[in-house]
Amino acid sequence: MKDSYVIGVDYGTDSVRSILVNAHTGEEISAAVFYYPRWKDGLYCDAARNRFRQHPLDYQEGLEHTIRTCLKLAGPAAARAVRAISVDTTGSTPVAVDESGTPLALTPGFEQNPNAMFVLWKDHTATKEAAQINAHAATFPVNYLQFVGGIYSSEWFWAKLLHVLRADEQVRSACHSWVEHCDWIPFLLTGGTHISQMKRGTCSAGHKALWAAEFNGLPPNEFFSSLDPLLNCYTSRLFSQTYTADKAAGHLSPAWAERLGLSTEVLVGTGAFDAHMGAVGGQIEPYHLSKVMGTSTCDMLVAPMEEVAGKLVKGICGQVPGSVIPGMMGMEAGQSSFGDAYAWFRDLLSWPLIHFKQSLIDQLIPELTKQAALIPPEEHTGIALDWLNGRRTPDANQLLKGAITGVDLASSAPQIFRSIIESTCFGAKAIADRFSQEGIPVKGLIGMGGVARKSPQIMQIMADVMNMPLRIHRSDQTCAAGAAMFAATVAGIYNKVEDAMQAMGQGFDITYQPNPAHAAIYAKRYQQYQALGNFIEQQTV
Repeated sequence: MKDSYVIGVDYGTDSVRSILVNAHTGEEISAAVFYYPRWKDGLYCDAARNRFRQHPLDYQEGLEHTIRTCLKLAGPAAARAVRAISVDTTGSTPVAVDESGTPLALTPGFEQNPNAMFVLWKDHTATKEAAQINAHAATFPVNYLQFVGGIYSSEWFWAKLLHVLRADEQVRSACHSWVEHCDWIPFLLTGGTHISQMKRGTCSAGHKALWAAEFNGLPPNEFFSSLDPLLNCYTSRLFSQTYTADKAAGHLSPAWAERLGLSTEVLVGTGAFDAHMGAVGGQIEPYHLSKVMGTSTCDMLVAPMEEVAGKLVKGICGQVPGSVIPGMMGMEAGQSSFGDAYAWFRDLLSWPLIHFKQSLIDQLIPELTKQAALIPPEEHTGIALDWLNGRRTPDANQLLKGAITGVDLASSAPQIFRSIIESTCFGAKAIADRFSQEGIPVKGLIGMGGVARKSPQIMQIMADVMNMPLRIHRSDQTCAAGAAMFAATVAGIYNKVEDAMQAMGQGFDITYQPNPAHAAIYAKRYQQYQALGNFIEQQTV
């Protein structure tokens, strides 16, 4: 069989990774990673103000570096075998663009302006705007938030656009449209020259931008212009049609073909978010919660359309036909802080050591996890809340804060860290419970991502808290692998992405079974977690 290769590109928070994959077997031929240099230097960000921005040059440079490196590692014949490229990104991570579709940060005068750069998913500068969108939506006879769980988040498309327009007059004057990262990269690769040529993905449009077939596209201009006149006419500069990730955005442009060392015959797939493609890379199954566990979590669930017709799940990040697997309902939830909660505690303990010995700091989370796992669960010990970066789901509220209770003079660092681990697992249980309460059963768990692969102790606690088996996918790169599966489908090697998932999937290498005795204790501690959460929420203005 003649080799057919595809490339999956995964844009994460800190880096971009590309993998070159044999489309017939799923074998990873080569891989490369590029850490964003400007982001690594902390440029354009202000954590105290919850502002996190990324420069498009980081994305462009990383794209070229990783793909060229993959081809070089694979040998001189590899480039001729590449059939397609597909891309996933974090989201919602939008940017202001001019009429040509160029991010303003790549135009004269805006090179160093954070408001002209991509507004990263974790940027929470738009909490005021999100609250106003929620209040405004309640005054309309049509519920335009019904397909995004009934609550709009500051992490999403429209809240971020309104905040940037209000905050920066220069950007406001130059901004012609607003574009998700996952839509811009395929547009870039295919040589788009006008915003009207951009193919917007169903995934980002439905989960973050309020697009729905039931609305014949986006909500009407009146919805936005009556919220703030600054949004007047923006719907006409955006989109009405969207495309699932199994559709091609076009062919590689001559300029990018030369830049990457590939042919213009290479197809470029429509983009989507990392967790959605990651769920495919992790071989998602109907009604199994696919958990991408990293700095935050994204929890994906798919179900046959006919089985969930008429059901709306309150408080999640949306339910969109075709956003994960074309032809099935895709549902998204998640936690704003997961691995970030562990990193926060590491950084807290590291403060006096930060200028002493970096290698010691790097060992803190593994050692804390090991020691925390030696502590047996008890009903009456400290309880923590995982809202250190706000709450994504259920019921988005980025103003909420974390908490730790039950601390006394006998409390040790491993004990407090264990309560933080438990809190992230309780947060995961709250998501699964919401699906079940809304009539969408959760029949199993699939774990992916760095925490899932590297922290067996945390995964065992997760299985115990959720009281169901947790399967860990074998691949270290499920998001990039999912992108490669979509690329293979775009190239016509497979008729549908489910076939690509079956042929290219790497399977699972471990299953964590719940400990019944521990599960009983955690059921009681979960009630304490909920009570603490209710109290903290009442104190939040």
